[in-house]
Amino acid sequence: MAVSSGDGLSELFGQLGVQGVVTGGQTLNPSTAELLAAVEAVNSTQVVVLPNNKNIIPVAKQLDALTGKTVLVVPTETMAEALAALVVYDPEIDAEANAAEMSEAADSVSTGEVTQAVRATNSNAGPIAEGDWIGLVRGAHHLPNGIVAVSGTLDGATVALLDLLVAPGREIVTVIEGLDATAGHTDVIQAWLDEHRPGVQVEVHRGGQPLYPYLFGVE
Repeated sequence: MAVSSGDGLSELFGQLGVQGVVTGGQTLNPSTAELLAAVEAVNSTQVVVLPNNKNIIPVAKQLDALTGKTVLVVPTETMAEALAALVVYDPEIDAEANAAEMSEAADSVSTGEVTQAVRATNSNAGPIAEGDWIGLVRGAHHLPNGIVAVSGTLDGATVALLDLLVAPGREIVTVIEGLDATAGHTDVIQAWLDEHRPGVQVEVHRGGQPLYPYLFGVE
């Protein structure tokens, strides 16, 4: 069972073995009751939960005590971590073994996202004006979480984020397009990676998430 922030992500999760999806995201956290209902609806006595948001993890960890099913939580904080975890999901092994392997896979991914500032503020990457585009790191072993790039354009913030996120030795970049993504912006991402990170495999998926035109997972 997974929390999803877009219809494209929900469809992708289903293709990778997820049997129950609850809508949620950075600005919309599902309730305990919603998560529990999704767990109960899954046709299995063992359920692995992907919260996909730091704020949802504590709520997800309460579920095991609220149901007769065995509920294990893979502490994913981003949608990109969930995709990496689901790639190693094996329906032939038990939930405990799956949760361990999926957690390891999720932990190996560096993730980032691009969104637009709704107000002026300061950051470690410099001053931010309302309407600026900002690149954030949500999980990377070589970078602190938070704002790492600021630009007046979506393309500028995106490539500045990728320049930091795609460290040497990384092999795969997963691009998850949001509602505000365009073919032109995605082409800029592909061209930048081709020029500055040659040899990196790029996978593009339609996520359909609001507010964040691009989510990234780097392996």
